[in-house]
Amino acid sequence: MQKFIDGWYSPSLHKQMNIAVYGHYGFSLLMLPTAAADFLEYERFSLIHAIAPLINAGKVKVFSINSINNESWLNNSMHPRDKSIRHNQFNDYVFNEVLPYIKSKTSPETPIIVSGASFGALHAVNLFLKRPDLINGVIGMSGDYNLQSYTKGYYDQDVYFNNPMAYLPNLNDEPALSLLRHRKNIYIISGSGSYEMPEASRRLSEVFNAKGINHELAIWGNDMPHDWPTWHKVLPFYLENRF
Repeated sequence: MQKFIDGWYSPSLHKQMNIAVYGHYGFSLLMLPTAAADFLEYERFSLIHAIAPLINAGKVKVFSINSINNESWLNNSMHPRDKSIRHNQFNDYVFNEVLPYIKSKTSPETPIIVSGASFGALHAVNLFLKRPDLINGVIGMSGDYNLQSYTKGYYDQDVYFNNPMAYLPNLNDEPALSLLRHRKNIYIISGSGSYEMPEASRRLSEVFNAKGINHELAIWGNDMPHDWPTWHKVLPFYLENRF
């Protein structure tokens, strides 16, 4: 498998940010880590290995970035307002730096799908909903799509506008909704096993339905826990059968 590691000093985040790139051709898959993990997490836990046949076949080219959750919602020593600010800086990093980088390594026409598991799923869905003009679809695995699950009671307008379960029900901008309704690759997936929250995926699906946003909700069985073996099965299945 072709792999290289790149990076740059991010003006949005004011720190060095690395990115791992796997493959040579295909649509672009931007992967956001779980919890406070890094850009090599999906390789370290063998998810990249699980999708390697698709990467080697030129179906998908994968870009994996760092999280900064340990500098925002998972950092108990930060003031909550600073966490909100840092979260928005991460969004800016993705939109203004990562997506142009991906285009520079593929082409302006190559679709970008964003994906993540657990906390990464919330980020993936939020980024997609904010900029469906830049991101063509999303694969959310085992997510809780209510940001307030992580804010420990804190609430401000940035929490609201980064919380799909808050802002999406109130989204009435027709151009934005029209673009979301025309996106064909929206997949919300959860297991039903230990530590999974399938009801969170169902709630998000209900909001999508209310807004007329086409998507696929899949709740897998009780043998699918909130853990890597589930994502090893889910991601290859969707990449192979839906793209």
